[in-house]
Amino acid sequence: MSNGSLTDLLSSLREFESEAHAILAQHEGTKSRAITLHSTYERLTGLSLSQQGLFEEALNCLQSGTFRAATVMAWAAFFDFYVATLCRHKLAALHTRHPKWAKHTSAALLRESITEHDLISAGSEVDVLSKADKKALHGLLSKRNECAHPTGYCPDVNETLGYVSELLNRISRVRAKFS
Repeated sequence: MSNGSLTDLLSSLREFESEAHAILAQHEGTKSRAITLHSTYERLTGLSLSQQGLFEEALNCLQSGTFRAATVMAWAAFFDFYVATLCRHKLAALHTRHPKWAKHTSAALLRESITEHDLISAGSEVDVLSKADKKALHGLLSKRNECAHPTGYCPDVNETLGYVSELLNRISRVRAKFS
């Protein structure tokens, strides 16, 4: 077989695989539903390399059917973005609102010292989040906690895809405040 024929065959196989996944993804019980994540990968632009890597790990977990792990990784990616944005744009306001936090001058120090719940609430206090955003993020944090601890909660592919999508939507909402 010549190189041209082999290249054509490989191209045809990739096209077949892509079309098969698109068809199978319409059925909830198939792995193809998680495999067709191309549009989700495209939404990762503009994140730091670390955040993008964490989201990619979440999507890899999704593809392999480890939905609890995907939820935990997606939250880690979102929260890293959120705290970095909070520090970049509202650190002074945060310190004014919470003077005891003034010694925490970086995202890493805030993440280590202040609970995620409190940092979300603080985002609402300094106009990074609306009250509705705060409530939604507290709910998403709770779902992450269910997945990170032995609670018996086992999300399915639809719940996990929705969770990742909602976090990416929340990133867009936070970004819009500063653009």
